[in-house]
Amino acid sequence: MTSRDDPLAILDDYDFPLPESSIAQTALTERDAARLLLLDRETGTREARDRDVRVRDLPDWLRPGDLLVVNATRVLSARLVGRKASGGSAEALLLGADPDRPGAHRALVKCTGRVREGLELVLGRGEGLPATIEALHGRGEVSLRFAPGADPYAEGQAPLPPYIRRDGAEDADADLARYQTVYAREPGAIAAPTAGLHFTPALLDALADRGIERAEVVLHVGAGTFRPLDDEAMTTGRLHEEAFELPEATVDAIEATRARGGRVVAIGTTTVRVLESRVDEDGRLEAGRGTTRLFLRPGGAPFRVVDALLTNFHLPRSSLLLLVAAFVGREPMLEAYHEAIAEGFRFYSYGDAMLIAPGLTDASRERR
Repeated sequence: MTSRDDPLAILDDYDFPLPESSIAQTALTERDAARLLLLDRETGTREARDRDVRVRDLPDWLRPGDLLVVNATRVLSARLVGRKASGGSAEALLLGADPDRPGAHRALVKCTGRVREGLELVLGRGEGLPATIEALHGRGEVSLRFAPGADPYAEGQAPLPPYIRRDGAEDADADLARYQTVYAREPGAIAAPTAGLHFTPALLDALADRGIERAEVVLHVGAGTFRPLDDEAMTTGRLHEEAFELPEATVDAIEATRARGGRVVAIGTTTVRVLESRVDEDGRLEAGRGTTRLFLRPGGAPFRVVDALLTNFHLPRSSLLLLVAAFVGREPMLEAYHEAIAEGFRFYSYGDAMLIAPGLTDASRERR
């Protein structure tokens, strides 16, 4: 079957084998101790092959006058583990308020046996909260109702992705703090903007001392981050909908950065999506809030705002991987990924990071 017949066939070009041992199951004790792979956006070549570069070294690889733009979303404690009222295990991932049923939540539910309307659950810590499935929807979503006044997020755990496995409550409690950026302020995400997990107050201070400023956007990472790309996304060129905010202060900071010849450095793919969603063909940004379905992929819209990107290593065949390929090129990206696997870099949410920026070749030469 050709790509013309199968919209998903193109994803075969963005697949790669990844040993299970490469998937980070726990976060490093020191956030900024993660390894940092450096990839020059202009040349497509990897730099500093013989150096043990860490995220804490980021001030050495950026320039005075650059601007970091971070995603200040705050992750909700949206995963509730419990049981069916009749017996058997159950858990739910809360997706937010149900638009069709006031007071109810949209959720993804897994349990022993069949998920059905009227199923009664007990979810959360301690004795748990009673909940009832009121309706079934597409993509595995349900309407889940708790008792009036109940706060299920107070009973929840960090909504870790399924490739991170947890057995005990001790690890779950640690994840509540670790699966959150140090600058998170606006609750609403059900997954972390993972590139931001590497930052510490000390690193942010070091960047500021270097003359590198910081600005914020908000994008609430939604359920779509857990789902594979489907025919609809590949055909329409639109992703799942996610809520965002681009403050006027950030627009002003970007304009000032451009005026002084600095670079806009996006911390994570979620930041990229906000900025590139709000720019016109002439490169003018407009502040505001709303939702975006922007799908950045090779052959699509150009990048008009972002000059450099700090990002973790992503799942094969994912929209995040395609965004990185569009930013630096498919071959340089895949070559960097293969080298990262061979050299023992840690992958995915709690893994290591990659800086893709122009001029890293020159920066590396200056350090030799």
